[in-house]
Amino acid sequence: MNLEFEITGQDFKKAGEASFEVKHCLKRLGLPPDIIRRVATAAYEAELNVIIYAFRGTMKLCVEDRCIDVIIADVGPGIPNIPLAMREGYSTAPAYVKQLGYGSGMGLPNIKKNADWMDIQSEVDRGTTLRFKVNLDERKKGRR
Repeated sequence: MNLEFEITGQDFKKAGEASFEVKHCLKRLGLPPDIIRRVATAAYEAELNVIIYAFRGTMKLCVEDRCIDVIIADVGPGIPNIPLAMREGYSTAPAYVKQLGYGSGMGLPNIKKNADWMDIQSEVDRGTTLRFKVNLDERKKGRR
């Protein structure tokens, strides 16, 4: 099964719509609740990062035999220092975003925590591509 969603930067009214749809599609497939929670949580965090920071982006999800593979690609400012951005609590979100309850600096760390594998590629002034996988085999849970 493949899904694809368009995400528009700064469209906070639609925040969570793509990840909500991902969650419901995975439920319809009858996947275990823990797998669904982990994928939906990571997808939500990634979706919000596009909304907060980028102009636009896409989320692609592919359910494979052994894992769920998610790719989020955006057009935006990029991440100049990925190791710093991976630190819990580090945030470059503007004040108005924080007032909306977003931008706490937990997005990328939460994605990493919920994924079995994660990769980020980013180019300043071009955009970011984030990819994560969640294994369907529970015995492989937690491998990065």
